[in-house]
Amino acid sequence: MRVPRPAGRGRMKLAARCRVATEAPAFGMVVFCVILLNAALMGVETYSGLAADYQRLLRTAEQCCLALFSLEMLLRVGAFADRPKAFFRDPWNLFDLAVVASAFVPFVRENTTLLRLLRLARVLRTARFLPHLRILLIAVGRSLPGTASFLFVGGLVLYVYAMVGWVCFAESDPGHYGSVGRAMLTLFLLTTLDGLTDAVRAGLQISRLSIVYYASYALLASFVLVNVLIGVVLNSLDEAREIEDAANRDRKQPGPPQAAGPDGDVRDRIATARRALDEIEASLPAPDGRPSRHLETSHSGS
Repeated sequence: MRVPRPAGRGRMKLAARCRVATEAPAFGMVVFCVILLNAALMGVETYSGLAADYQRLLRTAEQCCLALFSLEMLLRVGAFADRPKAFFRDPWNLFDLAVVASAFVPFVRENTTLLRLLRLARVLRTARFLPHLRILLIAVGRSLPGTASFLFVGGLVLYVYAMVGWVCFAESDPGHYGSVGRAMLTLFLLTTLDGLTDAVRAGLQISRLSIVYYASYALLASFVLVNVLIGVVLNSLDEAREIEDAANRDRKQPGPPQAAGPDGDVRDRIATARRALDEIEASLPAPDGRPSRHLETSHSGS
């Protein structure tokens, strides 16, 4: 098994200096202000008059923001000079690197629409400096599987009720139930309970049994399914808080960072044990009673 080689002193010094810079509170505040400035510049560019009058100033400010973002990424990459693989294990590092590096891609720089969208993605980088926003984004990501199941069940319920509405109200109310598509759109709007009173009144003029139709749909779609979705999001929010707390504990834990995963941890322990065994073996006397070659060398040097 190959033992990982320790990083050189030059890379360790570079990583230590860059790490001190990137972990400073002032560094995060400056980057956060630059992100907000970049967002404000994008907002100003939407006003054609201001964009035409201050075109050169806006372009210069955009180039300055890009230069600061590039400097930030160089410092962040330098902070991982002693362990480059750890940089790519952090999703936020990959996201920041992709957003900043995309501005230097020739095809992207020539496409104005795509470049504006990527500049807009820089605003999402504020989550890196706002823990609560970062927790919300993690929770949204972890709730996607549960949300997909919810959408499938919700779509199935919506389709069944739309077919029933088409059968019962298509002739009397073709504007809302003339087809399954119109019926699904009508019921989807009724999910928020907006306009439910008018729908019930119109249904009672057709049949008194329509109250059962609308009441059961409101109970199932607006209360049961929505509460299920809220439960999925809250559960994902708790998981996101646990992930963020674990990440904060790992950052505050003293000692050199270890490789992610059990394999990397085992390799680090084996390497440490081998170095300790080599030192112990070097300090032991030789079988003929003479000191070992390591000790002889040290005595001769002294």
